Amino acid sequence: MKSLNKNTRRQSRHARVRAKVIGTEIRPRLSVYKSNTRLTAQIIDDSKSITLAAVSSSQEKGKTPRERAEAAAATLAKRAGEKGIKAVVFDRGGFQYVGTIKAFADAVRAAGLEF
Repeated sequence: MKSLNKNTRRQSRHARVRAKVIGTEIRPRLSVYKSNTRLTAQIIDDSKSITLAAVSSSQEKGKTPRERAEAAAATLAKRAGEKGIKAVVFDRGGFQYVGTIKAFADAVRAAGLEF
């Protein structure tokens, strides 16, 4: 049996998560993607297929990826608050809930979004 590469395994984990996590108008989906250099996040209304707010850690200040992710979380929560979004469902994108992803999620909660 051929072993699958890292990205293919992540995509199948993401498919399992997306089968269960659906964003609505009342409670949109907070989708996170992490690359080697940056973290991007979007708040998406799946019923209308539109992105309500987005942020990238490459636009934020900070020395480490974790610091940039936390700054991006604060920016995203501010943009969501301007649109009247208070609660979201979290889509970790097939990534493990540790490190930068966990720091981002904790910072979003601290900035005022509920999930």
